[in-house]
Amino acid sequence: MAILTCKGLSKRFGGTQALDQVDITIEPGRIVGLLGPNGSGKTTLIKLANGLLTPSQGEIRICGLAPGKESHACVSYLPERTAIPTWMSVTQLLDFYQDFYADFRRDAAEEMLAHLNIPPKQRIKQMSKGTREKVQLIMVMSRAAKLYLLDEPIGGVDPATRDYILSTIIGNYDPDAAVVISTHLIADVEKVLDDVVFINQGRVMLQASVDQIREEKDMSVDALFREVFKC
Repeated sequence: MAILTCKGLSKRFGGTQALDQVDITIEPGRIVGLLGPNGSGKTTLIKLANGLLTPSQGEIRICGLAPGKESHACVSYLPERTAIPTWMSVTQLLDFYQDFYADFRRDAAEEMLAHLNIPPKQRIKQMSKGTREKVQLIMVMSRAAKLYLLDEPIGGVDPATRDYILSTIIGNYDPDAAVVISTHLIADVEKVLDDVVFINQGRVMLQASVDQIREEKDMSVDALFREVFKC
């Protein structure tokens, strides 16, 4: 069964068409780059998949389910902005996730936090922006979810942190799950992607495997992206 399917999916905000007749299928075991310029509809699509928005038209299914209480149990979501409670200590955050999510793998989270030398008693508000982003990603990737939705996970961090985040994504998801990474930093994420979806002005321009792009176009995903979206 496909992890995520969209059929004729559209979303309007007043007079603005954020998504327009989107058809996408994402299979298990794939890391998919949702790629497009700013304002192309990437975040809208991710919020629809997470049940934070409702479609204006068409349908979206996660593991065969419409977005709602049951599908939420399958989805682990990293929003674009840091959303963990800053007053909590690391231990309190671990307790919170363990209480809230039945699929939270606390041992995996503790192992990654220890790797970063983050003290259990340190409060989130005492951390740098980059460290907060790493902690939030660790929490998201420590769930045994079926679909990981990561909105700009490497947007505001330094290159060394980007490498750590990408290795964390690769090493901490179930092979039967799928990962969707929304970003405009193509060159940085290309090495971890299996498939890409190019989206612009709410429309899907391309859905293909990375291998297919390299074989048929004889170019990198980053080079093709620059060609498709050149000003």
